[in-house]
Amino acid sequence: MSHGPRSGLAAVSSALLAMSRHLEVRDVLKTIVASARELLDAQYAALGVPDDHGGFAQFVVDGVSDEQWKAIGPLPRQHGILAAMLHEATPERLADVRKDPRFGGWPSAHPDLVDFLGLPIRDGDEVIGALFLANKLRPEGQDPAHSPCPEPSGTCGFTPDDEELLGILAQHAAIALTNARLYERSRELTIAEERSRLAHELHDAVSQKLFSLRLTAQAATALVDRDPARAKGELHQVATLAAEAADELRAAVVELRPAALEEDGLVATLRTQIQVLDRAHAARVTFVGHGVKALPAAQEEALLRVAQEALHNALRHSGAAHVEVTLERQDSGAVLRVTDDGGGFDPRVVRRAGRHLGLVSMRDRAGGTGGRLTVHSAPGEGTTIEMEVPGG
Repeated sequence: MSHGPRSGLAAVSSALLAMSRHLEVRDVLKTIVASARELLDAQYAALGVPDDHGGFAQFVVDGVSDEQWKAIGPLPRQHGILAAMLHEATPERLADVRKDPRFGGWPSAHPDLVDFLGLPIRDGDEVIGALFLANKLRPEGQDPAHSPCPEPSGTCGFTPDDEELLGILAQHAAIALTNARLYERSRELTIAEERSRLAHELHDAVSQKLFSLRLTAQAATALVDRDPARAKGELHQVATLAAEAADELRAAVVELRPAALEEDGLVATLRTQIQVLDRAHAARVTFVGHGVKALPAAQEEALLRVAQEALHNALRHSGAAHVEVTLERQDSGAVLRVTDDGGGFDPRVVRRAGRHLGLVSMRDRAGGTGGRLTVHSAPGEGTTIEMEVPGG
């Protein structure tokens, strides 16, 4: 292939690795578009993911400023040349897209497009997106008279080699996009499972306290005339039980608020949740953080969920008097430790008995972000759950 230095094997390899590095769909789309524009020396690049209503569920661009994008207006519909890659599922390479009979409907603020290259992104027989490039840039120092497609704009036309290279990129883009979708679906299912677990916890913990509160209130009512002093004591117990029930509810609500992670960051979110748990449980729960920098969103969420699962195990099952959570910087990443002084267990026996205490899901979370989870425990010696992530 004769694309110049950016089309070398190292550049292609870097683009493919960049696409596979991300787990969020939006991040994958942005990386695909930026990689395609850089590899093929295009002025503009875009990637559209269709919805089921004649439009695009997502449309990512590169080479267009934020001001230009706002001026362009709403996401495009599936019409004209944009629809061709989605419905006909064939590549389109045009010397001047403006002369194509399907060209039309472009907003007045849209940048001028000349030469055009578009390919579908396919997962088997399904078209899951379309990748577009426009206005191939002329190499520095090239005489416009000798350009394959001389234009005043400085574009020079896409070649069959460009189409072949973009086809390779589109194949890997399909893999990266499919993996990202599977990851997000898996995360949705995990969140649903966690909400179900919280519902059971609320039933077990809060319902029991409310039941006790009702019985205590009934006892106070029966005693108020014949033994006011005892009735007063029962009413104090009512207040205590009500406060404990409120703390249990507050702890559950905190766990149900993943937005806090995005708004406040991992350290602040962990500190807040641990303060609530410390008030809601008899065991002392403490948190220490040491110079942790912001991490990729997927890693921060994984660390938070592992901390929550480990805390749940320690507070519900270990009989611990003290649970300590630490989060420390480690090179460009971080290490999380949840340590309790409870009864401990033999991890091998637990595994053979089929009682994983969430260890499988915690290991999956750690592995899914390139991290590692280790468990240190023995009967009578407490437990330490440690998770390391490499950073981004």
